Amino acid sequence: MLLKFILFILLTSQINASYTLKSRYFVESNNIFISTLIKDVSQDKIIYKIPPSRHAKKVSSKQLLNKLKKYGYKDITSESRYIKFIIKSPIDSSKIALYVKNYYLKRYETIEIKDVEIFPRSFVASLPDDYSIHIREKNYLSKSGIVSIKTLKNKKIFFNYNIFAKLPVYMSKDKIKKNSELSSANITKKSIILDKFMSKPLQNLKAHSFESRYNIKKDRIISVKNTQKLSLVKKNSYIQVSVNSKNMSISFSALALDNGQINETIRVQKSSGKRLKVIVTGKNQAEIR
Repeated sequence: MLLKFILFILLTSQINASYTLKSRYFVESNNIFISTLIKDVSQDKIIYKIPPSRHAKKVSSKQLLNKLKKYGYKDITSESRYIKFIIKSPIDSSKIALYVKNYYLKRYETIEIKDVEIFPRSFVASLPDDYSIHIREKNYLSKSGIVSIKTLKNKKIFFNYNIFAKLPVYMSKDKIKKNSELSSANITKKSIILDKFMSKPLQNLKAHSFESRYNIKKDRIISVKNTQKLSLVKKNSYIQVSVNSKNMSISFSALALDNGQINETIRVQKSSGKRLKVIVTGKNQAEIR
C-alpha cells in the first residue's frame, strides 16, 4: 500500500512539473512523441506525425498545450505562438561550428565558449566535400545568427546558429559624466552571458587610457561606442605650449579651447587673447609646428 502511494506521488509530481516549450524542436524521425517535449515521461505517446513527403511540421502552441492537458500535463507554457518540429539533418556540422567558435574568439579576447549549436534552415541530406564558410561581420554582437556555406558550384546553404558563452564586461557603478576618465572609481568588471549588444563591449581596460564619450547611465555596459581615448588636454585648462627651432626653444602657458588626445590639433588662447593651433604632445603639453 505504501509503495503504491509513493508511486502515485511521483507520477503526480512528474505530470504537474512546470515546463516551457521552445519554439523549435529537432526530431530523429517523422514521429513526434511527448518525450520530444518533456523529459522522463511515464507513458510516452506519439502526438504528431510529420508527413513522409516533408521534413518539418508547424503546429499551434495552443493546440499542442490542449493536447498535452488531455494526457495530464497541465502546468505547461509556451514561449511562442507556433512550434516547429524539424527532422534532424544527418550531417556533420562540426567544421561549421568550429568556424563560428573561432569567429567569436577573434573578436572577444576573454570569451568563454561552452557550446555552439548549428542547424540548417531547411533539411540538408548531405554536405559537399569542398565548401567555403561565410558569416556577417557584425554577428559577434549577438548569441544567434546566420552562417552560410558556398559550394564550388556557387550554391549557398544557410544555417542558423546559437552560441552559448560568457564574457567579462565593464559596467558603470553610477552615472558617468561626459569626458570622465574611466577607472575603478566609476566602473566595475562583471561576467555575463552573451546575449545581444548594441555595440561591442570594451575589452581589457587599461588605467589612464579611456574616458566617456557621452553621459553613461548607471549599470550600463561600457562599450567601444560610448568611450574614447583619454584626452591628455582638457578644455578650459591651462597647458604648456612650446615652440622649438634649431637655435632656440620657447614655451608659454595658454588656455585650451578643446579637448585633445595625443597628436591631435587643438585651439589654444594666449594671455593676449590671440588664438593658435597646436598639436598635443603629452599631459597638458602641446607644440607649435
